[in-house]
Amino acid sequence: MKRGRTSMKKRWILGTRGSKLALVQTEIVRKTLERLYPHFYFETKVIRTTGDSVWNTPLYLIGEKGLFVKEIEEALGREEVDMAVHSMKDLPTQLMDGLVIAAIMKREDPRDTFISLKHGCLADVPPGGTIGTSSMRRKAQLLALNREWEIVPLRGNVDTRIRKLEEQDLDGIILAWAGTKRMGFEGSVKEVLPFEVMVPSGGQGAIGIETRQDDEAQALVASLNDDGTFLEVVTERRLQEAIGGGCSVPLGINASLVGGTLVIRMVYGREDGVILFRGTASGPREEAHALTERLLVDWKAAT
Repeated sequence: MKRGRTSMKKRWILGTRGSKLALVQTEIVRKTLERLYPHFYFETKVIRTTGDSVWNTPLYLIGEKGLFVKEIEEALGREEVDMAVHSMKDLPTQLMDGLVIAAIMKREDPRDTFISLKHGCLADVPPGGTIGTSSMRRKAQLLALNREWEIVPLRGNVDTRIRKLEEQDLDGIILAWAGTKRMGFEGSVKEVLPFEVMVPSGGQGAIGIETRQDDEAQALVASLNDDGTFLEVVTERRLQEAIGGGCSVPLGINASLVGGTLVIRMVYGREDGVILFRGTASGPREEAHALTERLLVDWKAAT
C-alpha cells in the first residue's frame, strides 16, 4: 500500500508481548506507521504468552516451540489484533496457518555482547569465572572457548539481567546488542563479540511484523520492509528449519549482506561445549538458496 492511499479501515491494533523490550520494539513499529499513515490510528494490545509466565525455568527445558508468540498468533487468527510485532529470533519457522511475515524492518547489529563490572572483555574472565546466560547456543560457544568457565542460568528483561550481574556477583553476562541498545543500556557493554567468537541466533536483532494472509494489514506494513534484512533473516530461517533448531539446540546462524555478497555463518554444537560443525559460505545474494544447501551438505557430513 502506497503512502496516502485511503482504506475503509482507520484503526489498527498491534499485538505484542508485555516485556519492556517487546513494548519498546512495538513502539518503534507504531511510530513508523504513524509517520507513514498520519490519517490512521494505531494502538497496542499486550498479550501474555507462555514464555512470559515461566521465569524460573530455562526455555530449552520447557519443551514447547513458539513460547513467546503462540498466544499472539492465536489472537491474530481470531482477528483480535491486526498485526503482531515479534523479535524474529522468537518466531518459529512454521507459522500458524493463514499467517505471513508481512515485513521485517532494517536489522540492528545482530551480534552478542559481553557485559561485566569486573572485566574489560570476555577473554579476561579467568578459569572458574561465572558467566550468566540461559541460552544453549551461548553456553555451547562459551564452553568451547573455555571449559573451565561456569555458565549460570539467567533469564529476565535486559535491566533484570544487568541487575543480577551485580546481585549474583557474576564475572559477566551475554546479551544481544540490539536489545541492549533499544533498552538504553549500550553504555554497559564492554565488548561486542565478533562472529568468530559467538555466532548469533537466527533472526537476532530483527523486528518482524506478522499479519493474516491477504489482509489489508499485509499491504499496509509492506512499506516497513527492508529487502536486505528480509533476505538475511529468511536465509537464516531456511537453515534453521532444515536443521530443526530451537531453544533446545545449540545452533548459531547468521546471514550478513555486504554489498551484493551474502555471507552465511553457522555453528552447531553440544551443551558441553563440543562444537560438531562450524562453517561459512559466501557468494552473490542471488545464490542464497545454493549457499544454504552447501552448508547443509557440510553440516550433515560433519554430524
